[in-house]
Amino acid sequence: MKKKSNFITNRLKSIGYAFKGAYLLITTEASIKVQFFIGVIVTIAGFYYNLSPTEWIVQILTIGTIMALEGINTAIEEMADFVHPDQHKKIGLIKDLAAGAIFIFGIAAIIIGFIIYFPKVF
Repeated sequence: MKKKSNFITNRLKSIGYAFKGAYLLITTEASIKVQFFIGVIVTIAGFYYNLSPTEWIVQILTIGTIMALEGINTAIEEMADFVHPDQHKKIGLIKDLAAGAIFIFGIAAIIIGFIIYFPKVF
């Protein structure tokens, strides 16, 4: 019986760490603050333009994915800076690759936004 208690306690601790990480990202990272603000704006727009359930699903997945990628990128940058605080060609490459992944999805997110909102606005 003790193992179940430890399992539940450990899961609750994990959720606590996840909330702490999300809070730190939203309150300290400029890129996440921008993405969060954009997410709030398009959510308000979604209510205004009365999105369909499918459009809501796509929009929520897009917002969540871009913010999650920003968080992963921040973690990669923090880890890279911890491992090698000085400028280093390989660390720069790693950071550029992580930023490139966000950029690619950011382009997709913009296209998704146009697909959803262009017909509603025009």
